[in-house]
Amino acid sequence: MKTYKFKTNINCGGCVAGVTPFLNELNDIKWEVDTENPQKILTVQSENILEEEIKNAVKKAGFEIETLDFEQAS
Repeated sequence: MKTYKFKTNINCGGCVAGVTPFLNELNDIKWEVDTENPQKILTVQSENILEEEIKNAVKKAGFEIETLDFEQAS
């Protein structure tokens, strides 16, 4: 299982609800947003997803997203 971490501006329950249908369109992923983290970390786990597919889904939902490397995410 591959894990991706992203910095986003998904900062509340309403935002999570807004992005949910877009992320749920992606096949075979588990995801969560840590809205308590100042960087609003979106964590996605999947075997078969490309990073760009995740980014495109979040942008389509109207949110900002950028890839974090391991050091930034911890």
